[in-house]
Amino acid sequence: MDLANESFTGEFVLLGFSDKPWLEFPVFVVLLTSYIVTIFGNLNIIMVSRLDSKLHTPMYFFLSNLSAIDLCYITCTVPQMMVNLRSIKKVISYGGCAAQLFMFLALGATECVLLAVMSFDRFVAICRPLHYSVIMHQRLCLQLAAASWIIGFGNSVWLSILTLRLPLCGHRVIDHFLCEVPALLKLSCVDTTANEAELFFVSVLFHLIPLTLILASYAFIAQAILKIQSAEGRQKAFGTCGSHLIVVSLFYGTAISMYLQPPSPHSKDRGKMVSLFYGIIAPMLNPLIYTLRNKEVKEAFKRLITRVSVIKN
Repeated sequence: MDLANESFTGEFVLLGFSDKPWLEFPVFVVLLTSYIVTIFGNLNIIMVSRLDSKLHTPMYFFLSNLSAIDLCYITCTVPQMMVNLRSIKKVISYGGCAAQLFMFLALGATECVLLAVMSFDRFVAICRPLHYSVIMHQRLCLQLAAASWIIGFGNSVWLSILTLRLPLCGHRVIDHFLCEVPALLKLSCVDTTANEAELFFVSVLFHLIPLTLILASYAFIAQAILKIQSAEGRQKAFGTCGSHLIVVSLFYGTAISMYLQPPSPHSKDRGKMVSLFYGIIAPMLNPLIYTLRNKEVKEAFKRLITRVSVIKN
């Protein structure tokens, strides 16, 4: 019992890529670049969405929420990872590990729900254009965004408590570069079958159900787009959905690979690389996808730069 208590008050060792030291510097460079690009890109989207009146629409309101999630995502993992990559003593406190676990779970679940909400918004915009402003009114948008955050954080409270209350019996070496449920379950000295079943259930609930709703929405959207007579109209409709579809593919592809695939002989290293993409690379790519593919956002950036230049002069 003393060993278990000690593990709760001490530090965890995050092995990361210690078994492949030649990888540590390249990964550090990738993390630093991703962190800078993610912070800059997502802050710009939030700022432009707030300051440009033409972007005061449900689509950009939800996009701002997605950017906020990505900012929190990368901030709760990357700084600690960069410190450990350049340190000999690769440790994280128990409190830091618990906080990282909680935020990683909460933000991941919130993004799952929010991406489904964003697909519903695109469904209404394209399939019910005449009723869009009536259906997607400000109060409903606020309620949907709030529900996404509440559901995500509520799920995290439950899973975090179930994971952190497991006895560790002095085990404190985590074969990962961050604190997440599968890596922590391996430290427990009791049977974790029930926890693994609960994790699988939650993964199905938060990954497959929202993904099914997203695919159903886009099936209706595709039908509506094909009925549009003009090529310009079809192109515009596809343009508003293309960025969201790419983000959905990146997010759900890596999430399902991480939580819903059966273990394999290479699952340890695969899990690390998938987590790296899921929690670090994807949040960096999201703002790039939306800004490079979205004409409205690019025009809003130009207007904002013009206004700043006029004020300076």
